[in-house]
Amino acid sequence: MLMRVFVKAAGWASLTLMLCFSAVAQAEDVYLSVPDYLAEQYETVPSPSMLWLDEAQRKDAEALSGEDPGFRQRYWQADRKSSWVINVIGRDHPITLGISVKDGKLAALRVLIYRESRGWEVRHPFFTRQFDQATLDKGKLDRDIDNITGATLSVNALQRAAKLALWLDSQLPTE
Repeated sequence: MLMRVFVKAAGWASLTLMLCFSAVAQAEDVYLSVPDYLAEQYETVPSPSMLWLDEAQRKDAEALSGEDPGFRQRYWQADRKSSWVINVIGRDHPITLGISVKDGKLAALRVLIYRESRGWEVRHPFFTRQFDQATLDKGKLDRDIDNITGATLSVNALQRAAKLALWLDSQLPTE
């Protein structure tokens, strides 16, 4: 009898652990792939290019956006538009964004992959439309972005990424 109780308890514990791990594994929501995002942005998707940053540029980018872009950033550019795939930390996990800049203004901001347990509302067009045509003004976005209750850290992450994309675009050689 005691053995049956032990086996049953061990079974329930195993099931509970499996459910916990499967919930973690499913915490990544892919809304749009990078190739699909680029196809939305360009009639003919250009080949990727690489922007190499020196230490001073990295420090400038981090001071502006709170994000270290690393030494290199991949981008796509055509028709006076650059597109960037940027990862920023929301609360605990990266949020992958597709951000396009044209003539120094945000042309598109899309959440490609969302990995947080809450705050996913930032992926919706009603929210991301606030960034349309935003520019940098003295190191800040030229407009206020409305917050979403329960998604403050995700909202902040998208604002940091938007500033970073605008700054990165300003570092590109002119076409």
